[in-house]
Amino acid sequence: MSLPRPRSLNGLILVGFGLVALPLLIAVVWALISLDRLAAHSEQLIVSGVAAAENNRALAQQVGSFERLARQYLVLRTEDSRSLVHQDLESIAETVDLIMPLAELADATDLARSIPERAARIVDSLSQEMVSENDGQDAIAEFATIRQDVTRLSAILSTHIELELQGLQESIRRAQRVSAWQTAALVPGTVVIVLFFTLLVAKPIRQIDGAINQLGQSGFSRPIEVKGPTDLERLGRQLEWLRVRLLELAQEKNRFLRHMSHELKTPLANIREGTELLLDGTVGELDAPQREVTEILRQNGLKLQRLIENLLSFSAWQTKNEVLSLNQFSLRALVVSVAKAQRLALKSAQIHLRLQVEDCAITADRDKMRTVLDNLLSNAIKFTPRGGSITIRANSQPGACVLEFADTGPGIPEDEGPRIFDAFFQGKQKQGGHIAGTGIGLSVVLECVQAHDGVIELVDSDEFPGAHFRIRIPQKQTIQNQRMAASA
Repeated sequence: MSLPRPRSLNGLILVGFGLVALPLLIAVVWALISLDRLAAHSEQLIVSGVAAAENNRALAQQVGSFERLARQYLVLRTEDSRSLVHQDLESIAETVDLIMPLAELADATDLARSIPERAARIVDSLSQEMVSENDGQDAIAEFATIRQDVTRLSAILSTHIELELQGLQESIRRAQRVSAWQTAALVPGTVVIVLFFTLLVAKPIRQIDGAINQLGQSGFSRPIEVKGPTDLERLGRQLEWLRVRLLELAQEKNRFLRHMSHELKTPLANIREGTELLLDGTVGELDAPQREVTEILRQNGLKLQRLIENLLSFSAWQTKNEVLSLNQFSLRALVVSVAKAQRLALKSAQIHLRLQVEDCAITADRDKMRTVLDNLLSNAIKFTPRGGSITIRANSQPGACVLEFADTGPGIPEDEGPRIFDAFFQGKQKQGGHIAGTGIGLSVVLECVQAHDGVIELVDSDEFPGAHFRIRIPQKQTIQNQRMAASA
């Protein structure tokens, strides 16, 4: 028999929060009550201690003043001195009244009351009309007893306050021990409750996470199913709807690219065939201006062909249908071949091409590397001004081959740098040439480089004013061959 539990995620969260928060709330309330009680007690002790110290000091001063006035009255016997003696006696009585609540708590009531009573008897003795010298001195001698009583009273009150402080400290330690035991009991209980509710939602959360990862990797073929709270099941159904819709869009995109490539390649083949016939002189010899125009038509036909191939390559990489055909070849020969194919565009723009390529062998897919080189060179030609220069560098490093492209164009704005490898993104810089790009050239370059487990980055350096790309292609096969040769 399964225990009843909320079916929605919100319900589970509320119940779990309630079960976790209830004992914590009880502990917090108890701690607040204890803290408030201890704070009130400590405040009372502080006030009582300060008041007791002040009243004891005042009482000692008043007794001293009272003694001096009594001695003066014994000598002068004037009405003014008598009035002053009575005023000090009233002050002593008032101070003792202030001390009396604390004296009652310290069991010193009788001692406190005896001080004003003794002072009153001294006044009565000195107020007699015919007081002898001996009687007056005996009355004055009583002040020593009063001072001793004041000292005893102050000591008793101080001892009482110290005992109260010790009791307060013990109460604080006891409250700390209780809080520690409560915490020790709450921690494992809270962990158990949290684990229980985590297990209830962990499985559907993992299913949703896997479904999102599947969609992010263009995995639209496997259905999405989520079991758990109704909220998460509804989210799973929405993800399944999204998967179906994305699958339909991907199929429509692939159909569009296939149809478009077919429709474009047929007339383009006719155009290229016609220009080749004209250049070969099949239909008659061409003069120099006609041959130049025909060559321009031929080069732009080749450019259109590269654009179409880029679209097809992009579609192939998106559907993961392309595989690498690795072989070893000369990187310098490939760079020179690509540069010769672009010689007319370089010449018409009066762009100087600098090749600083080592004659090294690279293990990679030759066609994909040609696409990388051709797209980067075409991109550099578009943005390099007339009379500028383009530099291509390549060298072999331990475990990798490094290739660099740089130009003297306007460069790439800082805000566009993170997006230049996005498909169909075109920056704000003005392009050269008669045919606008599709915005997927650098995206195809990135796909080709990543297919080789390589890295392409935009370099920020002062050596070149324009764009500067650096590509690093790992040479795992070369490393393996070197290790085999070393061990042979």
